[in-house]
Amino acid sequence: MAELPIQFGILGCADIARKVSRAIILSPNSTLCAVGSRSLEKAAKFAKENGFPKSAKVYGSYEAVLDDPDVDAVYVPLPTSLHVKWAVLAAQKKKHLLLEKPVALNVKELDVILEAVESSEVQFMDSTMWMHNPRTAAMKEFLSNSELFGELKSVNSCFTFAAKQDFLENDIRVKPDLDALGALGDAGWYCIRSILWASNFELPKTVLALRDPVFNKAGVILACSASLYWEDGKIATFHCSFLANLTMDLTIVGTNGTLHLHDFVIPFEEKKASFSVATKSGFTELVTGWEPKPSEHQVTTDLPQEALMVKEFSRLVGSIKFDGSKPEIKWPTLSRKTQQVLDAVKLSIEKGFETVEV
Repeated sequence: MAELPIQFGILGCADIARKVSRAIILSPNSTLCAVGSRSLEKAAKFAKENGFPKSAKVYGSYEAVLDDPDVDAVYVPLPTSLHVKWAVLAAQKKKHLLLEKPVALNVKELDVILEAVESSEVQFMDSTMWMHNPRTAAMKEFLSNSELFGELKSVNSCFTFAAKQDFLENDIRVKPDLDALGALGDAGWYCIRSILWASNFELPKTVLALRDPVFNKAGVILACSASLYWEDGKIATFHCSFLANLTMDLTIVGTNGTLHLHDFVIPFEEKKASFSVATKSGFTELVTGWEPKPSEHQVTTDLPQEALMVKEFSRLVGSIKFDGSKPEIKWPTLSRKTQQVLDAVKLSIEKGFETVEV
């Protein structure tokens, strides 16, 4: 007998919740059960516009979703400043937690969330969708091959997009009371995660923010860069910005090989994604070209990466609910390491671009 689908509630009607609502519908082991907003009318409108089943419940508060006994798990796309309150309450109500990134304003807040999650034995996962794309697993195979890639030496990650004026003035990501981490928390989170992923989640020894980040009038970061350093000589750099053309580049360099991709956060196409690799690269005899040339690799998927994220999260929740399994600790561990590096970058900026130990 097939297990019943995991029933999701959503706290809030943020734009990103439209994408994740669709992902919950597409995932074969999940269903939309409820949505809550501070306004009943807004919640009803969101449910109607985003294809919620007729059986889904609509609430005029977040608390009502958490009090619904039919809800197994909640997706929380609220502003980062509200995460600790609602994530802790969700865990206390025994709701499994899919939390939008950045997961907290700092590690101290995140530890409060993770303590509640651990105490209630509920599954936690952040919403870093590209981690679940099958391309990510294919790239890891290359990076893990000592003959083809060798030893990791450097990583460069860049995520920028040119936000419109309305975004720069009104979006929650530029408001100090809502998402005080700005571009560092939004785009920088992805850059830091990609660097840690490439280094098998070995934390760097030190972090150094680069000079001249861009702030808005309220003091929120609109663009910044940083370098990361490991004791064994590995280095990494990243740049994140709300002020430059859409770019999602990742370059990973080893002693034998190099990996490149240009859409690491969101693939150019929903159901196929590519990356290029080069191994033992050199020049032609007259130095007029490369030999061997880099090779392109394409990975296809039946489900978009956000649906694969929901599918995996729901599988873990189902294992707990139906099989008595314990929560998978991998995902909160990865979230915490990402937050640790993010905190170090922020502290380096605040200290006048001093080197900060992680």
